[in-house]
Amino acid sequence: MMSILNAIRDQWNDLHPKERELAGFLLEQPQQAVQMTISELAQRSGSSTATVSRFCRSFHFQNFADFKMRLAAELAQQPAQMQYQDIVAGNPLQEIVSAITANHLRSLTDTTRLLDLQQLRAAISALHSANRIDLYGAGTSGMIAQDFFHKLIRIGKAANVYSDPHMQITSASSLTERDVAVGISYSGETLETINALRCATEQGATAISITKFGNTALAGHASIRLFTSSAEAGMRRGDMASRMAQLHVVDILFTGLVSEHFDEYVPRLENSFHMVRRYTGKEEREPS
Repeated sequence: MMSILNAIRDQWNDLHPKERELAGFLLEQPQQAVQMTISELAQRSGSSTATVSRFCRSFHFQNFADFKMRLAAELAQQPAQMQYQDIVAGNPLQEIVSAITANHLRSLTDTTRLLDLQQLRAAISALHSANRIDLYGAGTSGMIAQDFFHKLIRIGKAANVYSDPHMQITSASSLTERDVAVGISYSGETLETINALRCATEQGATAISITKFGNTALAGHASIRLFTSSAEAGMRRGDMASRMAQLHVVDILFTGLVSEHFDEYVPRLENSFHMVRRYTGKEEREPS
């Protein structure tokens, strides 16, 4: 199960008829597709070069060459590594440990392949320059937003995190062009998060989305789009692998931010570490 092909399957009902013919060919013969020119693919799939180009852009690729390169990289993976494992009744504990580990590793690998370095750099730059950062998420994605909030606070960034939809909109309505809003949703279709990011965009804030790969509504309202693996489809997994993928992106953003502005942020990290230890009694206090 590969991220790009899964995204195409997920978006099937939203595709135009000619795009469906192209998508059908890609799903049935992906190995052949990555060996073709754009003209050859258009002819074999009964579409046109314009349709192929539009299709690639709708899935957030720069062009057909970019799409073909990413798909070829996914197809190069061994078949044994492709399948995510769902929860099975009565599974031995040793097999559960192995299955969950494999799921997480696969999710991180898929997500790493989907990350666009230009988009990552743009996100890091926006976060560094922001006067204020709003983080929006619901459910499991809300916990990811909380994690990002804790990291940003430690380096002295003015950040807020909201899961309540009314508070999301209330805060988003007061953002300006000097601020950043980050919307996190695995599906990319969480209405409350979409509305909050849309409101932030209307106020002029830079909008960053973190969502599964594909043509999602949340990504459509963001100027900077970061994607995670879209392969987790089992109903019994409890968003396990997707949660790890979102945390992976957050950790990359945070580490990249601190690394690029090391002299500014590391002293703040060290200070917050020592203050927490001092005031929670975990560091020896000076005698009064």
